[in-house]
Amino acid sequence: MRVASAFRLPASSVDRFALALIAALFLLAVFTFGDYGLGWDDFTHSQYGDLLYKYFNSRLSQDRVFSFVNLYYYGGGFDLIAAAIHKWIPAADIFSVRRLLGATVGIIGFAIVWRTGRRLGGPVCGLIALCLLVICPLYYGHMFMNAKDAPFAVAVAGLLYSVVRALDEYAKPTWRTVTLFGFTLGLAGGTRVLGLIVVAYAGFAFMLLLAVEWRNLGFKPALERFAGFLGLMALGLPLSYLVLGLVWPWAVVEPLNPLRALAYYSNFWEVPWRELYEGRQVLVPDMPRTYVPTLLSVQMPEIFLGLSIIGAAGAGLGAFFGKGSSTRRAMLLLIASAAAFPILLTVVTRPVMYNGIRHFVFVTPALALLGGLAGNWIWQYASRLGRTAGPARAVVAGLFVIGLAFPAVEFAKLHPYEYTYYNHLVGGVRGADSQFMLDYWGLAFKQAAAELDEYVDEHRRTLPQGRKFKVAVCGPHNAAAEELGPRYQTTYDTSGADFALMLGEFYCAQVQAPVLVQVERDGVVYARVYDVRGRTFPSVFAGGK
Repeated sequence: MRVASAFRLPASSVDRFALALIAALFLLAVFTFGDYGLGWDDFTHSQYGDLLYKYFNSRLSQDRVFSFVNLYYYGGGFDLIAAAIHKWIPAADIFSVRRLLGATVGIIGFAIVWRTGRRLGGPVCGLIALCLLVICPLYYGHMFMNAKDAPFAVAVAGLLYSVVRALDEYAKPTWRTVTLFGFTLGLAGGTRVLGLIVVAYAGFAFMLLLAVEWRNLGFKPALERFAGFLGLMALGLPLSYLVLGLVWPWAVVEPLNPLRALAYYSNFWEVPWRELYEGRQVLVPDMPRTYVPTLLSVQMPEIFLGLSIIGAAGAGLGAFFGKGSSTRRAMLLLIASAAAFPILLTVVTRPVMYNGIRHFVFVTPALALLGGLAGNWIWQYASRLGRTAGPARAVVAGLFVIGLAFPAVEFAKLHPYEYTYYNHLVGGVRGADSQFMLDYWGLAFKQAAAELDEYVDEHRRTLPQGRKFKVAVCGPHNAAAEELGPRYQTTYDTSGADFALMLGEFYCAQVQAPVLVQVERDGVVYARVYDVRGRTFPSVFAGGK
């Protein structure tokens, strides 16, 4: 009995631990957000945010934002908030603001997933889901630097929470729940029009709920309850439209604009390029149907992958064949659909796919929740083993901690390139280097530029005087220019270059010249700086293209 009591976790203790973990994550983010470099999209998104700010600040008269490249097809709430903070605190660097804001939004996502898991399965379920999302490289790695996909994932997680909460209060959701639903629906749809896919998840769950209630109560009572529920939820739609207009004003300028955005993104609008997939250079429109399932299987930590699969199977069985309440079964189907439906839809429709699976960050909260359900079921099973319950729970807890520790240690080694993590099924980043894309975002330019700066400071007398240093770049040029600073000139032209700054990806040339800087993790090169003074090479791209 003493052993059993030693491993009994009161709800309050579990919740306090979860809150402490969220607080610790926030502190970690505050101390590390400056480590993350810039990527391909930072400059255009910062400009988009500035135009959105001018649009609202001019009382909707400066509408250049509606013709700015193609970003008006996206919601810009994140970019708008970052621009507003920068206007209010002009001394703050805009890109530092964006990194810290991204980290803050990511922490909010952790809290949402914890609360959702707690509603689904109790405190242990919430804590496990939270821990799994923390060691998810697709979520944690992107939240600092991806202004598109990470905020969208948080918005979708918030909408899922509001629907779970509404189902928990069925058939009379409170005004708080209805308000939350309206806010998160507008936020998800306004962050990216794809956010409306949650309506499909909810539709599946609602149909199951109605079918179960029809069988238990009869058609008319079930339909009356369901209609009343939908009527109450619909009260949140005006708020939803208001939020939509705030975070994506182009969407409400004309009522059909969201449909135009869907049509626009259903067709690939760029010149196709090749990316590395399973060791082959594949044109992005030609990626196989296995692209997303394969990358999920090799990029998710093993414990995340295993528990999510168990949770998906259990949730599916519980939804369609379980003996729980109609609302409980609907919740299980909602979360299972949120995790599986986008992946299955991609396998069936085979859209253009690229940049790893960054476009699928939004499925990771649902996958973590499924993992939380599975972990909670295992914990509950161990708790019912009578006299051996204490030792059994100790073993379960120990295995879980070990499962979390392996990716956490890898994260520390990879920092700040956590998003490039690959699991042991493919041999980590070393095994993945020849098979898949790693630092496709180009974050390593920050570290490479800082180390090149140190070299220039140390060898200033032997370097050209009275002009900027010419740097040939393979990778995101705007990011390179920002990271290098004013004493460098970035170019694609290799003639007369002083240095060559190259990502470690397959499309960048390996120059036959002295290496001044080499950014690497686990023996894998993420970026190099070459001294090319007095040397010629045809192109910054591999093969001279």
